[in-house]
Amino acid sequence: MPQSLSGSLADFASHLESEKRHSPRTCEHYLRDLQRLAVWLVESGTERWGNLTSHEVRRYVARLSKDGLGGRSIARHLSAIRRFYQYLLREGLVKDNPALDIRAPKSGRRLPKVADVDQLNHLLDVNPDDPLEIRDLAMFELMYSSGLRLSELAGLNLTALDLSGHEVRVLGKGNKERILPVGGKAAAALGRWLACRKAFAGEGEPAVFLSQRGSRLSRRSIQARLARWGVVQGADQRLNPHMLRHSFASHMLESSGDLRAVQELLGHADIATTQVYTHLDFQHLARVYDQSHPRARRRSPAGSSDKFSDPAGH
Repeated sequence: MPQSLSGSLADFASHLESEKRHSPRTCEHYLRDLQRLAVWLVESGTERWGNLTSHEVRRYVARLSKDGLGGRSIARHLSAIRRFYQYLLREGLVKDNPALDIRAPKSGRRLPKVADVDQLNHLLDVNPDDPLEIRDLAMFELMYSSGLRLSELAGLNLTALDLSGHEVRVLGKGNKERILPVGGKAAAALGRWLACRKAFAGEGEPAVFLSQRGSRLSRRSIQARLARWGVVQGADQRLNPHMLRHSFASHMLESSGDLRAVQELLGHADIATTQVYTHLDFQHLARVYDQSHPRARRRSPAGSSDKFSDPAGH
């Protein structure tokens, strides 16, 4: 890399460390992205930061996209470029910030991962004797039964449970309260845990789910316990609380087709947030269609090279 490019990068790194007090890791990320831009500039025939124009930044974004970077990664690159050129402007080394009005392409929305019904039945149809595993089963049954967020589960208090009425009251985002149904298996698992809980709870402790020391179980501990549960039970993918919530939503929508009801159960303020599960449901339907419909996927008989051949001979 020519000195005309590398020198300014070294000065910028010192600026981030000494003036902005950024961590070494943050500085490393900035420099890595900017070094990639510097290599591209040299390949494009320029060796001066001041020669970069908005048009060329757009070309660079297109190159990053062609190289397989997603919208979020490109946005990070653009952020580094904008920050770098703010510094160069302050030092009087360039006349403008060519990345100022450039935006990254939108990322395709990631569909949440779900576990199928059979896998969840296998994971939850157990009868543990260890009190902590009884607690874990109650947590996971409740999450899948009622679609709770991790924060809602961790923050759950005894006063929010009504096992006789098969209901639970949760405080969701924006401190919005909602009352959710609790399935029979979840209620039974909770009943077993509450009987064990007495041996752990200190006087006046309101939390439903407790650690071995008797304090409220943390979100991180819940995540770790669920991941461990999946390993012990032989899950074919890593389990996490979001997957249980997503599986609840997908399975509810698959069975009922009632998007508005699923929105209410999940506590989504905007139905557009819930609509992602319609894509999941369609994926399931598409797989069933491809596997079941006689004209969905035409397969040639073994040994035939005619893609239009009919297995029935018609």
